[in-house]
Amino acid sequence: MKLPINDKKFTLLLSAVTIVVALEILSLIGIHIPMPYAPFVFAAFILGIGYTVLLKGLQAIFKLKFSSINLLMTIAVIGAFYLGEYPEAAVVIVLYVLGERLEDIGIENSKSALDELVSKAPKTAFVKTENKTIPIDKIAVGAIIQVKPGEMIPLDGEIISGETTVDESAITGEPIPKDKHKGDNLFAGTLNKEGYIEIKTTKLSVDTTFSKIIRLTFEASANKSETQKFIEKFSKFYTPTIIAMAVLVFVIPVFVLHLEAEIWLLQAITLLVIACPCALVISTPVAIYAAIGNATAKGVLVKGGKYIEAMASIKAIALDKTRTITYGTPIVSDVFTLHGTNREELLACTAGAEIFSEHPLAQAIVDASIKEGFQPHKAEAFKSILGKGATAKCLVCEDETIYVGKLDFIKEHQTVDEEAEQIVAQLSAEGKTSVVVSFGNGVAGIIGLMDEIKPDSQIALEELEALNIEPVMLTGDHENAAKYVAKKVGIKKIFGGLLPENKADKIKELLHQYKYVAMVGDGINDAPALAQSTVGIAMGAAGSDTAIETANIALMNDNLSLIPFFIRLSKKTLRRIKYNTIGAIVVKLLFITLAFMGYSNLVFAIAADVGVTLIVILTSLHLMKFENNYVTLNPKTNI
Repeated sequence: MKLPINDKKFTLLLSAVTIVVALEILSLIGIHIPMPYAPFVFAAFILGIGYTVLLKGLQAIFKLKFSSINLLMTIAVIGAFYLGEYPEAAVVIVLYVLGERLEDIGIENSKSALDELVSKAPKTAFVKTENKTIPIDKIAVGAIIQVKPGEMIPLDGEIISGETTVDESAITGEPIPKDKHKGDNLFAGTLNKEGYIEIKTTKLSVDTTFSKIIRLTFEASANKSETQKFIEKFSKFYTPTIIAMAVLVFVIPVFVLHLEAEIWLLQAITLLVIACPCALVISTPVAIYAAIGNATAKGVLVKGGKYIEAMASIKAIALDKTRTITYGTPIVSDVFTLHGTNREELLACTAGAEIFSEHPLAQAIVDASIKEGFQPHKAEAFKSILGKGATAKCLVCEDETIYVGKLDFIKEHQTVDEEAEQIVAQLSAEGKTSVVVSFGNGVAGIIGLMDEIKPDSQIALEELEALNIEPVMLTGDHENAAKYVAKKVGIKKIFGGLLPENKADKIKELLHQYKYVAMVGDGINDAPALAQSTVGIAMGAAGSDTAIETANIALMNDNLSLIPFFIRLSKKTLRRIKYNTIGAIVVKLLFITLAFMGYSNLVFAIAADVGVTLIVILTSLHLMKFENNYVTLNPKTNI
């Protein structure tokens, strides 16, 4: 989102507002621009800044569209000029334009990243039976396609030849690449990392999971209704009412009570000028802009003021697990030593073999060994057995051959006792990955790994519950892993093993139950759910461009605790708008009443209106100082 400070037109507008308000204040204390220059100076400001408002107002007159706020603004400016109140005419228009400009800042929510994603997706595939490359939209179900290492998989299908490791994080959100063998299913849009494979397609290009993600994202975004601007809704009643009042102020005294026409014409015009809703117009956008500016400074990118209002109403928040609550990188969580092996020997020897592997689990074990001060043993003759594990010869240990991998792989080479099987089963029940290690006879030990939980996740979720917001986990990861992480951070509602369309369906269910639901995610797989929710929140730095562009809010520093802060800021912003609006309406009603009674004073009324407008601006800008200083779990302290 481009900040207005870099916008030359916005800078020019602020300069014009400053000059006009200063000239108005000077006029109130008796210092005026001399005639005949005054009308021309203020007319230049009016036409230069508010020409679009005046044009729309004139169009509304010809169309008899009396609900247009631009019509009221145009009549008020013409009336103020008729009365010789040139500064007031300029103040009325520039403040209104400023309000409109501030209200538009930060609303863009482009789909450029999604378009880029679509452009990067494979457009062709090599079809074995045709022995040539064919556009994917021309490939029928049942065709045999070939995919080389490092290529994206172009269509959903089943492996009929070869084996590989596939990064499915774009679809399922799972951080660890999956081993794939003959008979396993593959998703379009995922990355073939290692082996050469042949795939029998099971879906047309338009029906792939990847295509569904794109379609659901666009559909949900298109169906999301736009919140009407406050002033437009208010003007439907306010503008015609004020015009009717001004007519009555003139007609009744002159034609019914037979009073002097010129005096009551001035009263009617005065009423129109007094009623011009500067403070009303500017109360909402200035508060919204101040809140967005505050949030942006802290790393919360907000794509429009309506999401401030929406976040204040949230009753439930759905969160993806991987790279949202967790870092998305595996760490060693458990080390079980067996048959007399000590911790240093197990970690150092295993790290010595795994140091040759680029697999995330292998790197996590190497990191854990070094972190604990155990230098990985020197090893040679490393051999990776795809989908199973690896072997190597240790140059330090007495028993040279090291076997590292899945339990079934170790069983092929060593005797595995019941204790080892129970440990693997226990780790699996906790949603952890087991790496079984053998050097010598039997199992030397078992290393458990899990996705690392972000340190601020638990605090953020406690704050959300203190705000009476229900957290719900929606993840494509295994349900055991989801339950383990949910228990650690205090989430009671968990849904695991979800594909992108499943996540979007769950959001629909939550919307039916809670009405206002936010969704927090980071990947392409989260895009449909982000778009379907009341407010979509993307984890920015680690998240995909698609998630950031689809979402309404992006946390650019991946700090989950910014969400409860932003909710408190949103609630405070809405209260500020409410107080500013009520104050402005009270001042308007007071001077409208005086005008009806024939006691209105234009200079005093304008001074009061400018005063209220300045108060509205200053109190709204105070939202820029709202801090994320949540200390206790009492939500009343900072809402």
